[in-house]
Amino acid sequence: MSRVLRVPQINLAALLTEPNPHIDLKLEPYEKSTRSFLQAVSAYKNRSVALITQQRAHQANEKKKIADRTQDIENQINQLKIREIELVEELEKEEKERKSVEGSVAGLKRRQTSLQEKCASIEADIEQLKAITANLRRERSKESSTLNHHAVRVTPEVDAYERALACIIEGVEKDRILIRFYRLDPADAQREFSFVLDVGETHKVITSSPVLPSLPILIDELNSSRDLYQFIKRVRIGYQELVQAGC
Repeated sequence: MSRVLRVPQINLAALLTEPNPHIDLKLEPYEKSTRSFLQAVSAYKNRSVALITQQRAHQANEKKKIADRTQDIENQINQLKIREIELVEELEKEEKERKSVEGSVAGLKRRQTSLQEKCASIEADIEQLKAITANLRRERSKESSTLNHHAVRVTPEVDAYERALACIIEGVEKDRILIRFYRLDPADAQREFSFVLDVGETHKVITSSPVLPSLPILIDELNSSRDLYQFIKRVRIGYQELVQAGC
């Protein structure tokens, strides 16, 4: 509890009766009290200024933190906006790719359906060809049996004709026959005169032994007349003339 200074009561009548009237105003305690008060006011002011300064610094720091946080949030918002734009672009790109893939898939499905239909048609054709092949094999087997049956009967006759004509005709490759002549050279009855004839679409002589100079002309006549028997006869005559010429 603060101490309250009380002003003393002054008796002016008694004071004036004194030879040297004097009033003690007690200025020293007053000055001391005033100095204490001023010091207290100054300390309060200093504390208030320090507190205000501290609060201002704190507020400035908080304001800076808020500004920094606001800037960070704005940067994050800007980054999110950029990311949003990128995501939208990616979604649009994915949508285009999806549509393209769906179109490709639809095309592949149509192609698959077409190929399945073609496969079914080819399988049907294969089955038909298998049936035709089976029929042809059966017919060929019958023909082979028939030919073998006739061959057994005609082989002796063919041998007799070959010996009589001194000419042997046999197949050597597909569409090619070997024709051999004997008894054309009186000096050597076993001397062989032969040639291989291609009887394809266009007739031609593959080899001949010995070489017969007139063969190209005879081949041209064969391709024109298509008379194979006449051609063989003329070749035989050509070989005979070759022997007579001493070749």
